[in-house]
Amino acid sequence: MKKETVAAVTKFLLDFMYFSGIIVTVSLPKTVRVVLDFFHYENFDGHYYEIVVIYFVLGILAILILGELRKMFRTVLSDDCFVKENVVSLQRMGTYSFIIAAICLLRTLLYMTVAMLVLVLVFIIAGLFSKVLAFVFDKAVDYKIENDLTI
Repeated sequence: MKKETVAAVTKFLLDFMYFSGIIVTVSLPKTVRVVLDFFHYENFDGHYYEIVVIYFVLGILAILILGELRKMFRTVLSDDCFVKENVVSLQRMGTYSFIIAAICLLRTLLYMTVAMLVLVLVFIIAGLFSKVLAFVFDKAVDYKIENDLTI
């Protein structure tokens, strides 16, 4: 696949996930009510507000992560990805991932599922990966600045 094709598909997917994430998060109060009424989940009886708040916060954090990815992708498209802004974005994404993991862990107090425990693990790994990658990018930015000054 050509670089331009991969870039166009990635940009489309990031934009689609970002804007559809906003729509889904804003519509949560209504959609949670419809789903609970339609499927008659006994485990969720009396927990409507907790479910809406938990998933609203998780939705906001996911949108924030996607926003940071979109910012970083703009620097990739402009062929200038080793900048301090990307280091900050990676640090933020790591923090958001750890917060998501903590909220998912707290959510297990409401009802426990294996899938949620897997999500906790995935977001802990994603948070660690983002933080480590931020350190790598920070060093790369320092080397780039030093190299630019040498020339």
